[in-house]
Amino acid sequence: MTAGERNALLTICLYAAFADGAKHARERDALRRVAESLAPEATTDLPRLYQDVLLRRRGLERAVAELKSPGQRMLAYEMALCVCGAVGAHSAPETMFLDRLRSLLGVGSVEAAAAADQAAAVAEVPLRDTGTAAPLTGTSRAPEGMVLNYAVLAGALELLPQSLASMAIIPLQMKMVYRIGRAHGYELDRGHVKDLLATVGVGLTSQYLEGFGRKLIGGLLGGALGGLGRSLGRAGAGMALSFATTYALGKAAEQYYGSGRQFDAAALKRLYADLLGEGRALQEQLAPRIEERARKLDARNLPRLLSES
Repeated sequence: MTAGERNALLTICLYAAFADGAKHARERDALRRVAESLAPEATTDLPRLYQDVLLRRRGLERAVAELKSPGQRMLAYEMALCVCGAVGAHSAPETMFLDRLRSLLGVGSVEAAAAADQAAAVAEVPLRDTGTAAPLTGTSRAPEGMVLNYAVLAGALELLPQSLASMAIIPLQMKMVYRIGRAHGYELDRGHVKDLLATVGVGLTSQYLEGFGRKLIGGLLGGALGGLGRSLGRAGAGMALSFATTYALGKAAEQYYGSGRQFDAAALKRLYADLLGEGRALQEQLAPRIEERARKLDARNLPRLLSES
């Protein structure tokens, strides 16, 4: 994949991220930080690309024209679906954007519907346990090691080359928080979980876009990609970030709900930041375990994997 093709895919995903026209300033800042964090690894000026999209200086049609092969065009549509679906069901402006993008890319309606169904199956996995997940015991606490297991799985998902694998990390984190809240007597819905993620600073769209960007810049997306063996050697940063984010989120949730939700927003954010450093250090020790978990994953069964987690 050429630098121009990578830039085109990133451009399309940024357009998808802004498609609803209602991005909060906090989310825009998070997307800007993603561009800045990826800039040293990229072959282009990503902060400028971000500004070009935000100010509509680089058109969507121009980006689409850079993608010549049907496979790349289908990948672009799949990624846009995932970005728009990162926070839940598509809004009316996002649906309009996706319809326009599909037309520009020349993606058939049957293929588009199949991709949309796959993305929805991952994004909309129920938070409530299916009965196959590890039970929450009568101690009114989450099972020992549950957060660590979720963090390992999140890191493993980031090592898979499939785009939906990165999308699955957000539903996984939401389900983890739901289970922790329930273990402490709180029956949460998606709105409550999203609010907690936003409070500590975990951006839904930005987190997904960063994982995708790292895979794309590392040459891990598109076509057969050489499988997991190739990704293990080139996705360390993404894996470390997903592990640490999930670990810090889970541990912060345990303290927050365990205290009876006594933390205010500022204290909760500080707690998460401290735990993020702890998660990064722990990830280095557990990298072999995360890689082994990735080798056992089948991206074709992501909805079931999330339901059973």
